[in-house]
Amino acid sequence: MDHDLVPTTFLEFQEMLYEISLTKHGRFRSNFVFRGVGNKDWGLETSLQRMGSHAASIERPLLRNFLKYAGPGDVASDALLFKLALAQHHGLPTRVLDWTTAPRVAVHFALSNENHFEVDGVIWCVDVANARRVLPANLGSILAAEDAFVFSVEMLEEYKSLAQFDNIDAGNRFVLFFEPPSLDSRIVNQGAVLSLMPGPELDLKAFLTKPENRDLVKRIVIPAHIKWELRDKLDQDNVSERMLFPGLDGTARFLTRYYSVGPKRQAGEVVPVPPMK
Repeated sequence: MDHDLVPTTFLEFQEMLYEISLTKHGRFRSNFVFRGVGNKDWGLETSLQRMGSHAASIERPLLRNFLKYAGPGDVASDALLFKLALAQHHGLPTRVLDWTTAPRVAVHFALSNENHFEVDGVIWCVDVANARRVLPANLGSILAAEDAFVFSVEMLEEYKSLAQFDNIDAGNRFVLFFEPPSLDSRIVNQGAVLSLMPGPELDLKAFLTKPENRDLVKRIVIPAHIKWELRDKLDQDNVSERMLFPGLDGTARFLTRYYSVGPKRQAGEVVPVPPMK
């Protein structure tokens, strides 16, 4: 993508990732949310879009049946944003996309699969403060009244269905960002934020990279040659599956990856994996 930021070293990458201006309150607070992907050429397809060309036609049946088969008390709210967040959290394909307020969490997800370490990755960074300007007026006024950059589920609890949401400003495209409810420690530890567009087929990458929306987004490339260094240093900082997926499942995922082959062993050299301290 034009205007990508391309570091050449680990230190340059860190500087780009944490380029945060001083606020009027004298604090270093970022307006960005982040999403890391293992290959810089990938788009921003949702899990629903990855289902195939019939994704739009199955969205409502998927969500309807997910809610129908939920157990008593599993769905604590009938607000659309709550239902979408719950479904996404449990692995149902939805039109929402995962982001994080934590830069290094985004880097973890870009480096969670060593099969992609031979190609450059990228961190998508979206300025949610600027993104408020693309919202329909009635939604923008809610954020202004709450002095907020992103929505909570409660702010939009009047919207109960996908059809109702899609008709907020019929014909116009926009993206909104919202914080999911703290369903468990995984959402809290990941600093989770979700994005949502008014249609299952809409392409977020195409929207963000339109010339008039260039102020909303930047991308920081992760060169392939620093991926192993980044991965090992994230583990040293405890930014790993053990922290982001609390419990034995996360621990097992971390240990499986930690004891996997490294770049030298993949090249044929036998190098023992160091024991954990």
